[in-house]
Amino acid sequence: MTFTTVYPARMVRTMDPACPTAEAVAVRDGLVRAVGTVQELMEYPDAQLDDRYSDAVILPGFVEAHGHAGTGTVWDSVYVGYLDRTDPDGKFWPGCTTVDDIVNRLREALRDHDPNRPLTAWGLDPIFFPDTPITAAELDRASAHTPICISHTSGHAYAVNTIALKKCGVDASTTVEGVMKDSSGNPTGELHEFAAMGLVASLTEGGGVLSVSPRAIKQYAQNGVNVGATTLTDLGSQRLMDDGVAIYTDTVDEDFPVRLNVFHFGAGVGPVSHSLPEAAARIVELREQSTDRLQFGNIKLMLDGTLQGLTARVLEPGYYRTDENGMWNVTPQEYLEAFETFHKAGLLIHVHCNGDQATQLFIDTLQTVLERHPRPDHRHTVTHSQMTRPAQYRRLKALGACANVFANHIWAWGDQHLDVTVGPDRARRNNASATALRIGVPISIHSDTPVTPLGPLSTAKHAVTRLTQSGRVMGEHERISVQEALEAITIGAAYMLKIDDKVGSIEGGKFADFAILDEDPLEVEPERLPDIYVRGTVVGGKHYTSLIAPPATRS
Repeated sequence: MTFTTVYPARMVRTMDPACPTAEAVAVRDGLVRAVGTVQELMEYPDAQLDDRYSDAVILPGFVEAHGHAGTGTVWDSVYVGYLDRTDPDGKFWPGCTTVDDIVNRLREALRDHDPNRPLTAWGLDPIFFPDTPITAAELDRASAHTPICISHTSGHAYAVNTIALKKCGVDASTTVEGVMKDSSGNPTGELHEFAAMGLVASLTEGGGVLSVSPRAIKQYAQNGVNVGATTLTDLGSQRLMDDGVAIYTDTVDEDFPVRLNVFHFGAGVGPVSHSLPEAAARIVELREQSTDRLQFGNIKLMLDGTLQGLTARVLEPGYYRTDENGMWNVTPQEYLEAFETFHKAGLLIHVHCNGDQATQLFIDTLQTVLERHPRPDHRHTVTHSQMTRPAQYRRLKALGACANVFANHIWAWGDQHLDVTVGPDRARRNNASATALRIGVPISIHSDTPVTPLGPLSTAKHAVTRLTQSGRVMGEHERISVQEALEAITIGAAYMLKIDDKVGSIEGGKFADFAILDEDPLEVEPERLPDIYVRGTVVGGKHYTSLIAPPATRS
């Protein structure tokens, strides 16, 4: 016999405008049966009461529309980031706030490390050390004999030591764009963007933060449970053209604790080893292998770099204190060919655009392709959308596109945007969620984990408060309300993934995917949103527990 299970709660917030709040939710066969009062729901046939969440707040499971399964992989390397982080197992890692901290953490890791293998680390943020460039000379202090390769926290640059440069054949004769050199013409050990980073691929076995394994995928999923996310993306896998598909299909079963949406990396990260038509046909074919917990059939393209690395492509007046204009990771012609091929195949495309020049290329290309190949309800998305201008948002709306806004950047690098990268005038317009909503562009907000920590409630706080680490407000008129932020991390993200008919709100017939919280996000101060304890999640009616200890039991 199939039962209808009724879960009373202190509050159910549904993100469904027809019934914004309720006393309880009823679940049958992994789907929402109905929402309403306990009395109403207990009238359904074979209803039984389960009061495990009676003192909790139930929201739709959060949807992270820009993340990477590499969130699990990076913790196999040494964390040397500036900010404190907590890994998927709940272990706290204090930030390295001085160059000596970085060197000492590397030395500590090297004590038990095989000297014949390169040491990899991640999380480096050179913008926090303006007076001490972190180059091969600094890393040589940790070891002159073991190759060291550190990924910047953005994933768009490496720092390597001298022996690593030598083993990979990078020297004064290397002419690849992004290989930084000193006044004598010798490489400094800084490698910006993917062409340059590819020169030392052997140090990271070619994967870096984008590499996946069954263990990494499981860690990523548990990270989702810990923060209330029931749908995650792996926004850019390079393994879908080979036997790497089995890593996903063998790992994500019907009991997997999140729904995972895997995007194929179509262009923008190193050389493309297959033809575009072949790739499009392969992804269309893979779409048929999708399940309720694992989805294929979407495409990620990469246009430019990062703002904090000064490699995002920006329009006039350019960067604040330099004449640099950023770097393309793919030429405009290559991008057009890739976009058109995947669009014609009926695939959903999300495009990495940090700078407004990259957004402009997205818009112009989208218009060209739509004129050649009209396609209603495509939902192609500008992801990051950091410097998108009001006129560009108006064109995005006219073209039916979405914007996934990198709200976490406001806190993580807001002070640097105000003072170093784009200056106070353009920083106020950075990650302009309010402008997008006023114009009518569908939005979500995201973490780009592991670039910034996965945590939808933290992301909501950053979009609502726009506070930087120093406490400044970076653009008060681009603040959005808590309700708008919650919609962005639920139904908004589901919409741009084209799964809003299944997840993103608590409605009859949708998957029973919930975030279980100790407090109501609409009843706490916005600054406290990240402090709300997440007990766990429900995915398809199955219950999963957070590994983060409740506040009262933490040491």
